Amino acid sequence: MHCSRRHLLQLAAGGAGFWLARPLWSRSGSAASLTPGTGADDSPLRIALISDLNSSYGSTTYVPQVQRGVALLGRLRPELVLCAGDMVAGQKRGLTASQLQAMWRSFGVNVLDPLLSDGLAFAAAMGNHDASSSQQNGRYVFALDRQEASRFWLAQRSRLRITLLDGSNFPFRYSLLHRGVFVLVLDASSAGLGGEQLRWAERQLASPQARQARLRLAIGHLPLYAVGQGRDRSGEVLHQPALLRALLERQGVALYISGHHHTWFPGRVGGLNLLSLGAMGSGPRQLLQSTAPPQQSLTLLELSGGAGGLSETTYSLNSLEPLAAGSLPQAIQPSQGPRLQRRPLQIGIS
Repeated sequence: MHCSRRHLLQLAAGGAGFWLARPLWSRSGSAASLTPGTGADDSPLRIALISDLNSSYGSTTYVPQVQRGVALLGRLRPELVLCAGDMVAGQKRGLTASQLQAMWRSFGVNVLDPLLSDGLAFAAAMGNHDASSSQQNGRYVFALDRQEASRFWLAQRSRLRITLLDGSNFPFRYSLLHRGVFVLVLDASSAGLGGEQLRWAERQLASPQARQARLRLAIGHLPLYAVGQGRDRSGEVLHQPALLRALLERQGVALYISGHHHTWFPGRVGGLNLLSLGAMGSGPRQLLQSTAPPQQSLTLLELSGGAGGLSETTYSLNSLEPLAAGSLPQAIQPSQGPRLQRRPLQIGIS
């Protein structure tokens, strides 16, 4: 069904619009036996997913699609916004502390403050342009980026309306619980996660809070496998993705959410659902083996109440209308890794 921009925004402003959603996971789905627990709060929940807001290196401005996305989120009113990284335009040698601080101030004014003023909770994974974890000779290559990212987010921590379970390494990696949904935030701001982080992730997902959650999600900047043109090479995806994939499958994680490739694609590998988010900001990319024009987008998840399922709608930030999953290729094949099928992502919600 076609929905005009005016009609969409009227529905969103009125708290409706669920009829536009595509089912991702349902009780009758043919997914592998991933069975989340039932959290204390099993009422309907909306979670917005955004990524890659930044413009060119050092920029303190954002393209119009970012402003449209912030306004749309204010109308859709998700209870939680999760960002998969690249909120500012760092990762360039020579940027000073004052320049980095100016970029974070701009992000605060243009994105974070409006969302928090609308009463939305916010949590973010660090991207390579925010706080790259790349190391050389045992030291962070962009240590100043990480210092200023930490300074900004520690100052915002009490405003974010999130309940941290393990915030000892916030904002780089942490876990949170929001209305019965457990979220594992990984420092996937470079290709190497490291064994210590994987062991930490295993402990977090094995915790009572995670096991009893109604749904378990994981988010990190880099994806497991390539989906975007120009990003199908080493360093643009996680090293040894099978290790993280096996861990997330073993611990019953419903979905791994990523950014960095600037293109929207839902898929599934083995027992794990994968969702690559489109960019909100500059540089949207085409999917591998696709000729469809790239465009900025954001995604909204709706978790139904009780024993319902999870549905997804991805919106174009040019038209402000939902994008059709049928516009995506049936499958894409990265140069390394499995063939990624485009199909409804499914999981049973108990």
